[in-house]
Amino acid sequence: MKVYALVGKSGTGKSYQAISLCRERSIESIVDDGLFIYNNDAMAGTSAKRQPTKVGAIKTALFSNDEHRDRVVRKIGEVAPASVLIIGTSDTMVEKIDKRLGLPPIDETIYIEEITTEGEREIAEKQRYGQGKHVVPVPTFRLKRQFSGYFVDPLRIFRGWGSKGDFTEKSSVVRPTYSYMGEFIISDRVISDIVEHIARETEGVENIIRVITDKRQSGLKITVLTNMSIDSHAAEVAARLQRRSAAVIEDMTAFNIKQLNIEIRGLQ
Repeated sequence: MKVYALVGKSGTGKSYQAISLCRERSIESIVDDGLFIYNNDAMAGTSAKRQPTKVGAIKTALFSNDEHRDRVVRKIGEVAPASVLIIGTSDTMVEKIDKRLGLPPIDETIYIEEITTEGEREIAEKQRYGQGKHVVPVPTFRLKRQFSGYFVDPLRIFRGWGSKGDFTEKSSVVRPTYSYMGEFIISDRVISDIVEHIARETEGVENIIRVITDKRQSGLKITVLTNMSIDSHAAEVAARLQRRSAAVIEDMTAFNIKQLNIEIRGLQ
């Protein structure tokens, strides 16, 4: 396995540049902020950006927790990539991660100043510290479980007009819990209001009795108690309400819906 390192201070756009760097160097996988990423998928690990404090984020990025480290080590062993890029803020950090994961010595270290302009780094820094935005080099739909209920937006990076042709990279923008902007919270009332709104638009639903939410790190479990019209095909109506509610909640809140159950309590 050939090991590369990408080094640059926080907020200089390392994760933003990671996918294009991997493409240019034919690097198969990435270790970034506590995640092992392979084939555009977060295969193992826990994102440092999910931690409630900056100290906790640093510990996660360094794989300080043995259980966390062991999960990533096992997955790297299963996938057996031919090459990996370790991303960190200093030579010391990437060397610690390399050793902690039991990887071969780093073959080549690339510094962010070598692959970006001063203007690009200034823009990245403004986005980090002015807007609280962090980039994760994984498509948004792959991050639903990692960042369920967090601010997550797709980021498409267009490259082209070079010798390797035109192409599009897909990454994600997230706002970590420890951002100075404060914690991002969606109340149970919001979920209930969305379901009630969908119910009013669904023919055959008489009323919503209650919406029960169970929020977990990996996603949201919802139970909807409802009354249906006696003249309706209750099972079909429930299926429509279920599908539509799950789709709208995911779209509006960024929650990963693990389960959405409809309980018909009565016919009216």
